[in-house]
Amino acid sequence: MTSKVSSPTEQADEAVVGEQRKPPGAKDVRRLDRVIIRFAGDSGDGMQLTGDRFTSETASFGNDLSTLPNFPAEIRAPAGTLPGVSSFQLHFADHDILTPGDAPNVLVAMNPAALRANIADVPRGAEIIVNTDEFTKRAMQKVGYAASPLEDGSLDGYNVHPVPLTTMTVEALKDFELSRKEAERSKNMFALGLLSWMYHRPTEGTEKFLRTKFAKKPDIAAANLAAFRAGWNFGETTEDFAVSYEVAPASKTFPTGTYRNISGNLALSYGLIAASRQADLPLYLGSYPITPASDILHELSKHKNFGVRTFQAEDEIAGIGAALGAAFGGSLAVTTTSGPGVALKSETIGLAVSLELPLLVIDIQRGGPSTGLPTKTEQADLLQAMYGRNGEAPVPIVAPRTPADCFDAAMEAARIALMYRTPVLLLSDGYLANGSEPWRIPELDELPDLRVQFAQGPNHTLDDGTEVFWPYKRDPQTLARPWAVPGTPGLEHRIGGIEKQDGSGNISYDPANHDFMVRTRQAKVDGIDVPDLEVDDPTGSARTLVLGWGSTYGPITAAVRRLRTAGDHIAQAHLRHLNPFPRNLGAVLRRYDKVVIPEMNLGQLATLVRARYLVDAHSYNQVNGMPFKAEQLATALKEAIDG
Repeated sequence: MTSKVSSPTEQADEAVVGEQRKPPGAKDVRRLDRVIIRFAGDSGDGMQLTGDRFTSETASFGNDLSTLPNFPAEIRAPAGTLPGVSSFQLHFADHDILTPGDAPNVLVAMNPAALRANIADVPRGAEIIVNTDEFTKRAMQKVGYAASPLEDGSLDGYNVHPVPLTTMTVEALKDFELSRKEAERSKNMFALGLLSWMYHRPTEGTEKFLRTKFAKKPDIAAANLAAFRAGWNFGETTEDFAVSYEVAPASKTFPTGTYRNISGNLALSYGLIAASRQADLPLYLGSYPITPASDILHELSKHKNFGVRTFQAEDEIAGIGAALGAAFGGSLAVTTTSGPGVALKSETIGLAVSLELPLLVIDIQRGGPSTGLPTKTEQADLLQAMYGRNGEAPVPIVAPRTPADCFDAAMEAARIALMYRTPVLLLSDGYLANGSEPWRIPELDELPDLRVQFAQGPNHTLDDGTEVFWPYKRDPQTLARPWAVPGTPGLEHRIGGIEKQDGSGNISYDPANHDFMVRTRQAKVDGIDVPDLEVDDPTGSARTLVLGWGSTYGPITAAVRRLRTAGDHIAQAHLRHLNPFPRNLGAVLRRYDKVVIPEMNLGQLATLVRARYLVDAHSYNQVNGMPFKAEQLATALKEAIDG
């Protein structure tokens, strides 16, 4: 349910695939197979809301899509400055796509800063819609324009549409009892209306959204609706936009089912709720707000009707401490954070390893180190997840590959935690968390049975015949210890971080016992049942393998499609389980002459692979806070094939 039907058309440039006949006096309507739009403006211009609404209508229309929100870390960055630019990129198509796109076909620039910050990504011939009202001398000087780019010829290679968005919005709202400043805030809705007309997007959902969002402020709701409709009407009547475009639904891309647009953090939240229902356990989240993980706390707090309990703690350590206590009490326990929070939680993760209790630690990775880049993406916490604890404290690691796949990754992390009585680290990242794509809502009978049996009574007989409960007497298949809920008669047992005696759970400083317990905990993780790694090698003649993990799946797959379309032979494999690795990984790696591992870090998976399998894996790395571009990866992989 998490991977869509493959199609070779990801690499195609934007194409006009048809043109409809028009009645006399009507505008041209051109059909495209895909479009990439980027909305960009000041962080107070509502670009994320605008992009989200355009995305929702696109999803309801039936296109495949992928999004890339990009915004400053500051709550309100300085207005009109380059650091304050917020953007939202949407790639939608009539076929299967995997990335938000390398370069926008359309840029909507709400001010000079937005234009300057994004123009380098816009290819010649693309459309640029500019809010001319904001191109004042002072605003242009603030971002380094000595002369107006609208007049100096620097944009001659683009199809520029100068639109006085602010003035037109204020004029459209002149009959409302709003100040000019209040009216100007609706200019993003004017832009949304215009783009909705240009690409034949549905409007009913946005109108319903605005009425609901501003239900307690009907005047504001009416003003936003008026601005939205004014933008649509402007597109319909102005001579500057002589053509509108259609992108047909991706009807052949998706298997039959009910679909919705979903972001990675929302999919994770739903996956956690589904896991708790399938396990028949209450869900408990102990968390401290941190970008980009906070949305999971916000979402789960809405679902008390499913037995979800959320606790916003005073700090990261308290959050995981409460979650571990909930695990001891018999809940499906979760804590959410990002890289800096994992560092603070490391001692309690080690405690969970020692106690051998199920606990989900969800790390939505971001740029580091320290506070780093709070709103930018990175996947540089892999080695921290593997080794970032004192002592030998092995933890299973699972990583989703797309926003929709976060649902399945949450279910899989819960399966491992419950079956093997261990904390599990789930590594998502900001790109997956905030990005979105269509998701087929699964049927209930497709979900795994995650129910567990709590200990009910004594499980060991002493030499004198006395029946007792041993908290560390293990299942011979999984090496999991029994899960005893506090308050169950006869199941009293010790807990704590000091080493325990095998079986009895008594405190033990015996060297041989410590050696045995350390090796047993490692063997439990090493023995976790994970699926074999699947390799995509259509011809079987590839000599180069590209191996990825996490959110690099989309760019890698798009790059591989481009190369195969050009006649190159290349194999692809993508890891979901990073600890333990799939059992066939070594054999897969040895089948190829070259192994290339693209990562948004300085080579962390490559380091593990080289050390574990003695394979000369080559790293291709990027740590600029942005996801890979497909063309960039295709070029690097082509060099690897030919080198």
